[in-house]
Amino acid sequence: MPVKSNIDTISILETFLVEGSGLKYKRLAQGIEESIRNGTLKPGAKLPPHRILADKLGITPGTVSRAYGELERMGRVVARVGDGTFVREQSQERPKEMGFRNFVDGADVCNDMSRNMHIPGNEVELLARSLRQLSDESECLRELTLYAPDAGLPRHRQAGATWLSHDEFHAQAQQVVCVNGSQHGLLVVLMAMLRAGDTLVTEHLTYPGLISAARLLGIKVLGLDMDEEGLLPESLEELCRCNRVVALYCTPTLQNPSTAVMSLARRQEIARICRAHNLFVIEDETHAVLMRQRPLPISHLLPERGILIGGMSKAVAAGLRVGYVHAPVSMVGRISASVRNSCWMATPLPLELASRWIQDGTARTLLTQQVAEIERRQSLVIDLLHTLTYRTHPCCPHVWVEVPAPWRAIEIEHDLRKRQHLISTAEAFSVGRGALPQYIRASVSNAPGGDQALREGFAALADVLRNGPDEARTMRT
Repeated sequence: MPVKSNIDTISILETFLVEGSGLKYKRLAQGIEESIRNGTLKPGAKLPPHRILADKLGITPGTVSRAYGELERMGRVVARVGDGTFVREQSQERPKEMGFRNFVDGADVCNDMSRNMHIPGNEVELLARSLRQLSDESECLRELTLYAPDAGLPRHRQAGATWLSHDEFHAQAQQVVCVNGSQHGLLVVLMAMLRAGDTLVTEHLTYPGLISAARLLGIKVLGLDMDEEGLLPESLEELCRCNRVVALYCTPTLQNPSTAVMSLARRQEIARICRAHNLFVIEDETHAVLMRQRPLPISHLLPERGILIGGMSKAVAAGLRVGYVHAPVSMVGRISASVRNSCWMATPLPLELASRWIQDGTARTLLTQQVAEIERRQSLVIDLLHTLTYRTHPCCPHVWVEVPAPWRAIEIEHDLRKRQHLISTAEAFSVGRGALPQYIRASVSNAPGGDQALREGFAALADVLRNGPDEARTMRT
């Protein structure tokens, strides 16, 4: 494909280099991105070779190389070895969603590995039995048809405390607020504890529902650097020194998407920093409940400012929409008021069913079955990834896989979509517009086609990661 010099493009780039702010290569990258955005550079257009563009702009080829690399990490261009750098085709672009999804969008997709879902078991039979039993209890039914206290009925709060407790962490019923699922719990905590314009920090790859809720409420979100254990304490310390941070949101156990599990020492250091900078911690244990012998929550180490969110969607039944927020007594009133302002009260009937299942051991049995099925499904597919770099945990419903160079995650996602397999890229979890790690997330929990479909999906994923997308293979031949 011939490279055509575009006077308008050169003029735009010169303007950004002269009038922009920041490092020179970032100014150049911003100028190229503006040219792509306004249509001066069309999808599929080949960018000038590094030295030619450097000569036209009076800069070094190294500056151009760094700018092209920045654009590639941002997903605006794609570099093809031996061929050049091209504006990414629109069919390959996947703009960051204005939210996130919890249901299959297209019926033509045969294998959706992009979402962590509850794996169905014998919940239908158990639900039918519980409803029959409840139908004979007229006094209880009458109570469930009335308005409930903002924080929930006392027995429902007690059941929530039982569900959240483990090891040395003993949740207290008076500190529990009943909510309609963990996402609702997160929303009401943000509504209660932060205001529009406040700054919240989180892992630079984090739960998309947090990003969506914060955007809705006008809360500024800053990303923290991470390692194999999760967020880095030194990054938290630095952001607290440079910004007026109000709160930290984090997932210390089975972090989504990286699968990281924080050590006790790391949790203690995070608690120390939050106490020193007067931050309160919003801790998400939605996936943590799946981990056998999970570590103590940060909230246990920071009881005066730790807010813990948990639920039953991943372990028992997603459709019940039962969740619990455990907070310091001083915060319970504000969070309860947010429940009232958002939906008046958490729905009593699902909470009643959940409470009975917690009390009689049914919920714990379903959790055990869920974990066992996740482990079984992982054992079916993990051998397919043996030559690839990946991270997971036996109780985690997804695998976090590195995309080998020279491929990019968006190319892998696009190629698999054409084969009717869906996966998630790091973009869906990213806070801000910085450099994106080239990783994809594939889940074992959503396989309506059974074990064969699950293996076929992971086999297709492994094939594309090892050999490249179809487009690259065609070019090689």
